[in-house]
Amino acid sequence: MAGYYCIKGLILMMLVVLGTTCEAQLSSSFYDNTCPSALSTIRSVIRRAVSKERRMAASLIRLHFHDCFVQGCDASILLDESSSFESEKTALPNQNSVRGYNVIDEAKDEVEKVCPGVVSCADILAVAARDASFSVGGPSWTVKLGRRDSTTANKDLANSDLPRFTDSLETLISRFDKKGLSARDMVALSGSHTIGQAQCFTFRDRIYGKNSSNIDSVFASTRQRTCPLASSPNNDKKLAPLDLVTPNSFDNNYFKNLIRNKGLLPSDQVLFNGGSTDSIVSEYSTNPTLFKSDFASAMIKMGDIQPLTGSSGIVRRICSAIN
Repeated sequence: MAGYYCIKGLILMMLVVLGTTCEAQLSSSFYDNTCPSALSTIRSVIRRAVSKERRMAASLIRLHFHDCFVQGCDASILLDESSSFESEKTALPNQNSVRGYNVIDEAKDEVEKVCPGVVSCADILAVAARDASFSVGGPSWTVKLGRRDSTTANKDLANSDLPRFTDSLETLISRFDKKGLSARDMVALSGSHTIGQAQCFTFRDRIYGKNSSNIDSVFASTRQRTCPLASSPNNDKKLAPLDLVTPNSFDNNYFKNLIRNKGLLPSDQVLFNGGSTDSIVSEYSTNPTLFKSDFASAMIKMGDIQPLTGSSGIVRRICSAIN
């Protein structure tokens, strides 16, 4: 009988060890032996892209974010339409808005030349976001690697789970909480709006006083010059920087803007509007080092959302299609 319990205990111990191994499959050294030049190859592509167009840094960070919030960080957002699923690219939060696909495709092409069939598109997205941040003065961080690519996309989930520019603070907190991200993580990640631009239709109601009274009048007037009240296909696509002061530099001006009621999107200003996240915004507005540190930590945490690892998923040869 004692031998029975000994064997049973050994089996339980093995299960614990195996479970721990499965949970720890992402590693910063994942490609050290199989593709040691992977990270430097991706970095070169991202640097060229951002040097050509500074706005691309924001787009690449957002692309990684929009991927991870749907099915986890599995590069599902990169898949084109197929006979078996609808592309996430055509979901409302992504269509005619998310960009940078061509840069990821270029990075994948370059990596395939040196290490065919080894590096996943999901990992390229994660590395590209880190390199994009650093290229415009933002923080860098150690990217955990070993994700694999999905063989399907989920347009319905993209429509339901991705944050909207009209979301209330409570809705935003709930959306992030469902992905395992705290309110502080949410505010830190929102700080990526210190770079990039938004389309007129996303902030028109705010700058013209509809459903919003907490906006600086001079700021609203300035934004109205490039975003007409009348809606039309051309007017709706007109762009404005999310941070009017330093739109191409990753700093903490975004949070200073919120305190002055100069948040461009409604979902930006709700972070500082008498709610539970006001104190976090205040912290970041006076402590850029803390903001950058928390942003890096939140990006690492976000990159851990439901990755496919081990025998799950595949490594796509082309990011937009199944092998």
